[in-house]
Amino acid sequence: MAKGFAETDAQCRGIVEDVRKGIFRSVYLLMGEEPYYPETVCNAIMEYALDDSERDFNQTVFYGTDTDADKVVTAAMRYPVFAARQLVVVKEAQAMKTIDALAKYCLNPLPTTVLVLYLRGASLDKRKELYKNIKKNGTVVESAPVRDYEMGRWITSFYLGKGLSITPDAAALLAEYAGTDLNKIAIETEKMRKNLPEGKTAITAEDIERNVGISRQYSIFELTRELSSRNAARALKIAAYIGNSPKFMLLLASAPLFNHFYRILKYEALMMRNPKASATEKASLLGVNPYFLKEYDTAAANYPPGKCLAAISLIKEYDFKGKGGNAGEATQPELLMELVSKILNI
Repeated sequence: MAKGFAETDAQCRGIVEDVRKGIFRSVYLLMGEEPYYPETVCNAIMEYALDDSERDFNQTVFYGTDTDADKVVTAAMRYPVFAARQLVVVKEAQAMKTIDALAKYCLNPLPTTVLVLYLRGASLDKRKELYKNIKKNGTVVESAPVRDYEMGRWITSFYLGKGLSITPDAAALLAEYAGTDLNKIAIETEKMRKNLPEGKTAITAEDIERNVGISRQYSIFELTRELSSRNAARALKIAAYIGNSPKFMLLLASAPLFNHFYRILKYEALMMRNPKASATEKASLLGVNPYFLKEYDTAAANYPPGKCLAAISLIKEYDFKGKGGNAGEATQPELLMELVSKILNI
């Protein structure tokens, strides 16, 4: 079973800390659907394994499409030149047709070589000898995708790791902007940090708007909030703005709308089963910060289970239309306006 993001995050922080101290394993297998953690570890190893003066003779970088196991093993079996170690990195290793042939080397890797196998967006078969040998003699980082409902928690944890705090609405806004692209969040965060006043560590939604270029006023995050409170005028205004943005596709709105109403339905089911559920239980079920529970109370009152199911049915219907099914002459922005209007009139 793949690790949860909290466990993967802790593992990768530990690896990065070790390599900064000069502590290395002989083999690293970096793999998984989500590339952020494998890429972070790969970059850290490449930065700290060798000094600049040592790289010319002791660093070899292959790409899976252009190499094979024989070339990698030949490079890995060399001894370092005037250095404590040599580094061999195989990027895009999932494209290497003979990758399984590395199993024999990984059974008894050379201690003066650091071999990094970076599979971008892919994983090794855990039943095969190569994986088992690396697991025994090296380090495996497996990075599963962070689900959309986990993004708020991931962003909060990510910011804490950088010595920053972030408000729940700011985390939600950033998650809406980046989706589940962790690299995008990391890049935008670094850009923002350069523009923050010296000493500022508490990040607000205003900071995200100002430095990342997101308009909170006209976001899907704000649209779901206005739908929750049945504020028709604001919801329709936001929907019109979103629909008229460049390259808008209904899928960009239907997925978060579905997730929102699905959470409302889960919330209602919990309250029927356990009316005295704690804020922690509610937030854990929804995968949201307790800060947002007030909105779900309002949404549950405005969309009891029957209406909530009707909203979900409408979203699925319009998602199909947005993908070209029975949409007639309606444009993508018109479909969004129709959908929002019908939800408000349930």
